[in-house]
This record gives sequence, C-alpha cells and structure tokens, in this order.
Amino acid sequence: MESLKRTKIKALLAMEPGVEVLAKGWVRTKRGNKQVKFIALNDGSTINNIQIVANTELFDEELIKRITTGASLSVKGDLVESVGSGQHVEIQAKEIEVLGECDPMRFPLQKKDTTLEFLRSVAHMRLRTNTFGAVLRIRNAMAFAIHKFFNEKGFVYLHTPLITESDAEGAGDMFQVTTMDLKNIPLDKKGDVDFSKDFFGKKTSLTVSGQLEGELGATAVGEIYTFGPTFRAENSNTPRHLAEFWMIEPEMAFYDINDNMALAEEFVKYLVQYALDNCMDDLKFLNQKYDEGLIERMQGVLGIPFQKVTYTEAVEILEKAIADGVKFEYPVHWGTDFQSEHERYLVEKHFQKPVILIDFPKDIKAFYMKQNPDGRTVRGMDVLFPKIGEIIGGSEREADLQKLETRIDELGMSRKNLEWYIDTRRYGSVPHSGFGLGFERLLLFVTGMANIRDVIPFPRTPKNAEF
Repeated sequence: MESLKRTKIKALLAMEPGVEVLAKGWVRTKRGNKQVKFIALNDGSTINNIQIVANTELFDEELIKRITTGASLSVKGDLVESVGSGQHVEIQAKEIEVLGECDPMRFPLQKKDTTLEFLRSVAHMRLRTNTFGAVLRIRNAMAFAIHKFFNEKGFVYLHTPLITESDAEGAGDMFQVTTMDLKNIPLDKKGDVDFSKDFFGKKTSLTVSGQLEGELGATAVGEIYTFGPTFRAENSNTPRHLAEFWMIEPEMAFYDINDNMALAEEFVKYLVQYALDNCMDDLKFLNQKYDEGLIERMQGVLGIPFQKVTYTEAVEILEKAIADGVKFEYPVHWGTDFQSEHERYLVEKHFQKPVILIDFPKDIKAFYMKQNPDGRTVRGMDVLFPKIGEIIGGSEREADLQKLETRIDELGMSRKNLEWYIDTRRYGSVPHSGFGLGFERLLLFVTGMANIRDVIPFPRTPKNAEF
C-alpha cells in the first residue's frame, strides 16, 4: 500500500475522479448494510470528510469490525464520482489497513453531541472533534496572517523574555519563578525572603507583557512586534480570562496616537479579511453549529471606518442610556474603568460599528501612557468589537523624561528595576506608540466561540492546568 503516496483529504476533495489514491485518517462514522459500508474519514486537513465505500465482499469480516469511530485507517482505492449528495468525489476502497484501533465503549468522543464543557474535561481528545479541528485551523491561519502582515510592513519580530523582574501592567498579578526549596526558604536578617539565594539572584516572575522590552527594540530598529505567551495570576474564572494566553504587541518609533489607531484598525481588518478569504469552510461550520451571525458580523467590521470616541463622550452616552432606562450591572461615572457590558453597548447598540476609545483618565491607565495637556487624561486607546468588547489596548507612550519620572513617583513604583526602561527617555527619546492584541480575544471574534477556553488547545485557568 505504501508504494502509492498519500494525498491529504483536503486535496482529494478538490481532485477530479478517475485516479488511484491513498488516504489516511481517523474514522468519524461508519454506516451501511451487509453488502457495503460507508466510512467517513478525516485527517484534520479540512472540516470535510471523504467517504470511503467498502464492498464487504472484498474485506475480511474481522477487519470491518475493527473499523470503529476513532480508529485510524490507511485506505487505497479509486477516486470516483460520488453518487450521494454532499461531496464531489469518494473513494472506492480496494485495500484497507487499520493503523490504530479504538475501543468504541471507552472512546470519550461519541456520535451524540457532547457539550463544550464536557470536552474541556477531555482536552487531550477534544482536538479530534470537528469543532476543535476548525478552531485549530483558524488559529493557525490567524497566527500566519499576523506574521505576514507585519513582515510586509517591514516590522522586526522581537523575542521578549518570558522571565522578568518588571511588572509592565502594575497590577501585581504575576506568577513567581523560583528554584528555592519551598520547605526551606532562605531568609535575610530582616526575616524577608532572601532572593539573592534564588536562581537569578533576585525576585523574578513570568511576564504579563513584552511591551517594555518591546519599546527598547522600537527605539533601536524602528518598528517591532512581539508574539508570544503571557501570564496573569488573576483569580478570574470567567469566559474571557486565561492565566496563560498569547499576545501580539507592536511598538513603533515616531508614531503618535493617530498613527497608532490607524495601524490597529488596518491590522484587525486585515486579520478578519484573511480569515474570510482562507477559512471559509471552517467558518461556515462554526456559523451553522454555534453562531448564526458569525460570518455576517465579521463582514460587518470591514469596509467601514471605526468610530473614534473620547472616554468622556462615552461616559455621557452611557449615562444618557441609563437615564433612558438601560440597565447595567456595573455603575458608570467619569473615572471608572468600563466593563464589557459598557463596551458592547457602545459598539452593538449605540454606534453599531467597532469603536476606538481614546483619552482615558490617567488614574485608570498605566504609568507609561502619554499625558494630555489637560493633566487629567492620557493618550490611551481601546479598540472595541461586537460581542467581545475590548480586543486591542494601546497608547502613545510618554516620551518626556520628567513627566515619566514624576508619574512613576506619584504611583509609588520602585525605580530600582525600571532604570533601564527610563534610559530610553534619557538617550535619544522619540515619540512612540504601541498596542496589544489578545490573540484569544481575536479568536473569539473569528470563531464565534463563547468561551475563551475553547479557542486555545490546553487552557490554563484557576485550579486547572491539565495535560
């Protein structure tokens, strides 16, 4: 059987009949009667199965019994025109080899629909389902598109460290990294943990963002982007939070807030268009099974300019909505951080298009954002999408040395591990900007999945680090 080269099922389904082929994959279903068996075979290259027609006279009865849902097969046969509906071609089997058997009584993926919640408990197996095959292929396409977008613009892909001593967000929700014996932690004379005895000689954690290091790259080679895992030790067990997730963070020298907004809008539109152009079979499946508005919603963010709104204007809009009887779970007043319900109201109800929020109160934003002349607000920006809320957060960075140092002191932040960052403002400072796109947030939008745990292969959440 091996003398013939295997062809992936995605390619087989696009071929014309009349040739001998070799297919390999896993059995999705088997049906039929005593004379003929119809086997749906899938190898992960496409959401679509190819039908194997096996005349039982040609095959041993024991072999047919071993062909069960989940088993892996190698099938040699003739690619013929399909008489059934749903596919253009099928394989008339001449040789079948069972590569790996699957006990149908113990296999966790049964024919009947299983809930996404159940599938999370068998995350090592859920990748074999149609749903997660579609999600993984879309995730792969989006990762490729991200690199393609920045490469075409001449950005440098920068690898920033996963282990760091700096808390870019200032929230303090970081996973500590240590090699110390937790049963015998060394203490200094004051009774505090003596981190000088630790592997790095100082307290270190998993990164929450590559932004600060990214700024170093931007002030060296002009335009960079990072794309890697980040970690937040926030005890949030919600459908929108993960403890380990992936971030895309471009940083650009000589960009002001307007350049930043333009790049962010171009970027997300590019990614959505790429998904529509290259993942339509998977999108149609997810649209039909989980979210009937998925494709229409994706198309709806293209071809229109995003609405730019100041934070102050947004507060006024939300306060008017409340006065008109709209109910929100969380309060709204100037100085509060918007919740997802507020963001989605602005996008889905009020403007009915993506929104870019700008000019936030400085007290609810990070220390590195450029201050506006009013002394109250900063040049931050959040891109808000339907069904998701915030999908991008960014800002023009504070390039003025004195203002940055004053803000660090106001917040009582330790200067000890920030001097290297402040150096970018001491030596050849330039206007510069950047933003972060949560990869899984993007995937929620382009897959229609409702829970962020279902767009990453192996989710890491509070009390869950399986597989």
